[in-house]
Amino acid sequence: MTEPKSQSNVLNIALWIAQLVLAASLVWASMLKLFQPIEKLSAMWPWVAQVPVMLVKATGILDLIAALGLVIPQLLGKPKLTALAAIGIIMLMVCASIFHISRGEASVIGVNIMFAVIAAVIVWGRLRKA
Repeated sequence: MTEPKSQSNVLNIALWIAQLVLAASLVWASMLKLFQPIEKLSAMWPWVAQVPVMLVKATGILDLIAALGLVIPQLLGKPKLTALAAIGIIMLMVCASIFHISRGEASVIGVNIMFAVIAAVIVWGRLRKA
């Protein structure tokens, strides 16, 4: 049984909104990690002053790659690749949550959980439509 065209369009628009919101959030985090001085960044995220600078920069690069992976494949008509990028984001958020929990910062993983849930919805929707 096929779903009605209007329902499919609504799902596609909702998925695009989720992808763009998540991608914009990841780009924002990436730009901060890559270009903000550690001293300024540590006022917002104390952990960055307590780990090697290269770890902060590496997570910034991963955030940027993840954001691009949510948008570019979909623009090229490759929803399965978009879903793979979203799976990668889920894995990244699980690792970030473990990192924060191991440091006694469990109270800050709400954003990680929210990003992982949004990414899971994107995986479901893009694989459903593929």
